[in-house]
Amino acid sequence: MGAKIKKIGVLTSGGDAPGMNAAIRAVVRSCNYYNIECIGIYRGYQGLIEGDFVKLDARAVSNIISRGGTILKTVRSKEFMTVEGRKKAYENLKMAEIDALVLIGGDGTFTGGMVFNKEFNFPCIGVPGTIDNDIFGTNYTIGYDTALNTIVEAIDKIRDTASSHNRLFFVEVMGRDAGFIALNSGVGAGAEEILIPEENMGLDRLLESLKRSKRSGKSSSIVVVAEGDKIGKNVFELANYVEENLPQYEVRVSVLGHMQRGGSPTCFDRVLASRLGVKAVELLLDGKTNVMVGLINNEVQTTELDLAIKSHHEINWELLRVSDIMSI
Repeated sequence: MGAKIKKIGVLTSGGDAPGMNAAIRAVVRSCNYYNIECIGIYRGYQGLIEGDFVKLDARAVSNIISRGGTILKTVRSKEFMTVEGRKKAYENLKMAEIDALVLIGGDGTFTGGMVFNKEFNFPCIGVPGTIDNDIFGTNYTIGYDTALNTIVEAIDKIRDTASSHNRLFFVEVMGRDAGFIALNSGVGAGAEEILIPEENMGLDRLLESLKRSKRSGKSSSIVVVAEGDKIGKNVFELANYVEENLPQYEVRVSVLGHMQRGGSPTCFDRVLASRLGVKAVELLLDGKTNVMVGLINNEVQTTELDLAIKSHHEINWELLRVSDIMSI
């Protein structure tokens, strides 16, 4: 391990995700293991600008591996998008003698880190923490597995009501630009239809599918809708359209909202966060910068930050085919 870096800062930015605390814990304890000082930065990039720092040792992160959210808090900083804001952040880092950063978040977080690295040649390593699983360079992002389990549990409960009242439920899940959450939770919960941004199913096909379900003897149905689905303006408009054209269905809408972000992380997310957090510190000590750590085929690998931001994690079309077969 190199000896240049003596103090590492860690922050969380963007939307919170279950497992972020586990990642913070991994970074702090890795620093402790390698005799490196670790500084926690509150409220993401805004905390960098305001110098909102706290020293973290191994005991400071005790008992946080099971907690959702992030103990370091997170905000989206407009000021950091300006040259002046980033200059303030750099001056605060130098004043605190912080030599490198571990950035836990999504593509917005990585974009900020990449720009900051180019402007000030400041070492940054990204750790993907987002429930959307839409980051290129990793099979799984921290928080994704927990969100899926939360959603499937909620849909299972909604199905009990749907079956009791012979209703059609539209369940909206997060995914403004990507359908990973909707597709995987829909298959896992046995949804009759899954609507995602990557595939415009069309209203006619949706109606025909629901008619087919009715003819096959189904008395209730679940349609999982990603919030970015392009069929209707929103899930309520979609539900109204179906109710008008299929009066035999009693339609209800359930928007799961921010409950998908919360809760204690699953074992998978805790282990993933631990592996990526340790690797992030070790990469910095090896002199690496401007890369993201990810898990590909169960191996921790790195991807250049600009590639992680610009490229797209493709939807699993085979799983979409499976969902069509399962909906019969």
